Amino acid sequence: MNIMTRLDERRAVALERWRAFEDNALPMVLIGAGSCGLAAGAAGVRQSVEATLADLNVDARIVEVGCIGPCYLEPLMDVKLPGKPRISYGNVTAKRVDSILRYFFVEGKIPKEHVIGHFGPEGAVDSIPRFFDHPMLKPQVRLVLRNCGIIDPDDLDHYLARDGYRALEVAIRRPWKDTLDVIQRSGLRGRGGAGFPTWRKWQACRENESDQRYMICNADEGDPGAFMNRSLIEGDPHAVLEGLLIAGYTIGASKGYIYIRAEYPLAVARLKSSIEQIRELGLLGHNILGSGFDFDITIKEGAGAFVCGEETSLIASIEGERGMPRSRPPFPAQKGLWGKPTIINNTETLGTVPNIVRNGPEWYASYGTETSKGTKTFSLVGRVRRTGLIEVPLGTTLRQIVFDIGGGVFKPFKAVQTGGPSGGCLSEEFLDTPIDYESLTKAGSIMGSGGMIVLGEDSCVVDLAKYFLNFTQRESCGKCVPCRVGTRHLANILDKVTKGTASISDIDRLEALGQAIKGAALCALGNTAPNPVLSTLKYFRSEYLAHVRERRCPAGLCRELVEYRVVPGKCTGCRQCVKVCPSGAITGPRSEAHNIDKSKCIKCRACYEICRFDAIAGDAIIITSGGQPA
Repeated sequence: MNIMTRLDERRAVALERWRAFEDNALPMVLIGAGSCGLAAGAAGVRQSVEATLADLNVDARIVEVGCIGPCYLEPLMDVKLPGKPRISYGNVTAKRVDSILRYFFVEGKIPKEHVIGHFGPEGAVDSIPRFFDHPMLKPQVRLVLRNCGIIDPDDLDHYLARDGYRALEVAIRRPWKDTLDVIQRSGLRGRGGAGFPTWRKWQACRENESDQRYMICNADEGDPGAFMNRSLIEGDPHAVLEGLLIAGYTIGASKGYIYIRAEYPLAVARLKSSIEQIRELGLLGHNILGSGFDFDITIKEGAGAFVCGEETSLIASIEGERGMPRSRPPFPAQKGLWGKPTIINNTETLGTVPNIVRNGPEWYASYGTETSKGTKTFSLVGRVRRTGLIEVPLGTTLRQIVFDIGGGVFKPFKAVQTGGPSGGCLSEEFLDTPIDYESLTKAGSIMGSGGMIVLGEDSCVVDLAKYFLNFTQRESCGKCVPCRVGTRHLANILDKVTKGTASISDIDRLEALGQAIKGAALCALGNTAPNPVLSTLKYFRSEYLAHVRERRCPAGLCRELVEYRVVPGKCTGCRQCVKVCPSGAITGPRSEAHNIDKSKCIKCRACYEICRFDAIAGDAIIITSGGQPA
């Protein structure tokens, strides 16, 4: 059978199956089963759904989907009756599963408690608003995340029915230069952090004469608090695979790799399953779609080394060597994997490519700013009220993300850290800064791969800088002295600051050493390691000085500089703090003010975090110049 006929026939079947999925003859229960959902209890929710449906003798289909965005509402469960809109519920528990499903199938009504919204047409359904009109979702523009949480990621037909692999058909039917031109006119820049024009990398590789070229997807997402790439792969793996195929065709590669950390077992499993599905359909291997294009994909599971997110370290790891950076030039596009021209693109970059090829460069370039086109995904975490996976047009301000999408901060806003360990901490004065590559760099931070951590007034920026420096110091490959030794000295000085034993000269050393490392380290990860220190010193110097001169932590976070106590007038005796205290330091009868035994308190901060009445206070401990409490 002609391979195009075979694909056309499969797509026709996929469309029929998708219509049946949309207009299902049987009731359907959908469960958010990305890593965030599973961590929140989605597996238990599924068991409860199965048990309740069996008890009610209801024949219904259960479908697991990826992360749709509002992780703070996980576990998510949707119910869809034949011919009716899909209704979504948040923070679902086993007990709530039973009551929700019984209400649907016994009462014949839509339960309103814990409802988020519906997936039907515009407007309300039975007074329930649309899901994507939720305050967290309405300001967003979902391009690369268009399928996440909507389709079954393990079902190729769902992807095909939503125009999956049509972009690949278009690309391999025309000269590679045409696709390169489309990517150039779209303005797509690398989403891994550097923001280098994607087309320019591809062109440099293609124009290097070679008998073999390689295409690599970098899914080694190592930033603390970042989960954008993992969520995309878990929710829409075929989008990444299609982008990898298109990129491979454009640069003239016949072999592709997906470098993904082994700590992402669900993403790895879905990639493996999806690769086998397209191989069986003839979209992978020899003579793809009868075009003469040969391409195969290998998954390489990394051991979790942060430095392997850097291009040359990643290449070394695939080659079986220790993950350590190499001097550049030559760049990977000239001499990369096995000495051959190689392109490495971030997961999100490749997941975006099919949308651009399918819809056109002008469509994509209509989003974003003059120099930063399109949209960008972010993992929004920290003290913000609505945490989760988001996608916004570049040019959106930090204020819009934190307060409109994120719903504001639990405590008064202090700062936002962008770019993870390589990024910077930006104060309130930068809230109206548009999020694009140039503006963030000018402010003293970077876009990075998309991690975004929001801090409130109860967050200590010195402690945050210490956390990131300890991380980068542990993850340093050790090849160059500035990174191997310099980050250790930075971390040691920060440790002294948080313990109240540092001097003013230590602040000067932090700044001087940070600037020295920036220009001397071998790779970009070492060069950017001091950014959290330098940015917090620049915008929050008074907080450093409070730790050094006054021997106190303004946020009441640094253990050696704070003691916790109960505020009698505010304590209601609810005993929530008693339940979470691991050392038994909190005592007191219900409905009466409690007490904290300072000799037992380990300063874990659990009581402070759980108290809803601001009844736990952190008092500064006055430290003498000798490093002892006064």
